[in-house]
Amino acid sequence: MDRVSGFWKSVWTGLQSRYLSPALITCILIGGQVTFGFLESLGQTLTAILSSVLAEFALGRLTWGVWPGLVSAYITGISVGILIRSPLFWPYVLCSVLSIASKYVLRWRGRHLWNPSNFGVSIMLFLAPEVVAGLSIQWGNTLSVMVIIWILGSVALWRLRRFHICAVYVISFLAFALIRCTFTGQAYLTSIAPITGPMYQLFIFFMITDPKTTVLTRKGQCLVAFLVAFVEMILRLNEAIYAPFYALFLVGPAANVFEIWRKAKATTDEHG
Repeated sequence: MDRVSGFWKSVWTGLQSRYLSPALITCILIGGQVTFGFLESLGQTLTAILSSVLAEFALGRLTWGVWPGLVSAYITGISVGILIRSPLFWPYVLCSVLSIASKYVLRWRGRHLWNPSNFGVSIMLFLAPEVVAGLSIQWGNTLSVMVIIWILGSVALWRLRRFHICAVYVISFLAFALIRCTFTGQAYLTSIAPITGPMYQLFIFFMITDPKTTVLTRKGQCLVAFLVAFVEMILRLNEAIYAPFYALFLVGPAANVFEIWRKAKATTDEHG
């Protein structure tokens, strides 16, 4: 009896961990839309979700010969639907497909290097600025909404044992904002205001903490979070509009490549 109850308890715990992230991002989507209507349109967001799911189905089947899980695709689709702004539908389709495809194409030694939505969103913002923009502060920076999201997100990350990544990034962002203020003369509260917006909630809770695309060690994860905040500061000082996305786009894969290379080298030296 104890063995049976232990089995179902482990299954329930696994399901809770598996669906914490999709539940959180769904709350962000519903809360933001009901409260502020921050989506370009519900149809475009649904298009992004459907495109991600279909791309995951097709590529998973073609590449591995199995029907893949859809949690990652669902999160990617919602992220794309929230983060990019365009009056057209095709950017949502293309961004979603690029995001999912990056998991299957841009791989090294069994690991994909970029967070999917970070890759797709960064590519679209950089290459198609005429038709695509990023979400800015359409949430309105309402503190009560942010507090709810921070609490839910912090609990989810704590359960997933990734809260330290979020904490290091936020502390680093706040510290580097002081440095930016000395160069720009901008008020400190103005410099840190973006971190209260919905774009940063997705960035903090889903992109930089993605288990599939972060380095494996706790110290390494903290270092990467710090470096992302540092590169973001440099980009902001050079007036890059979408600095956090570009910073993670540059730092995250480089850290993964270095870790994979170092691990392979250590294995070779051990057996050589």
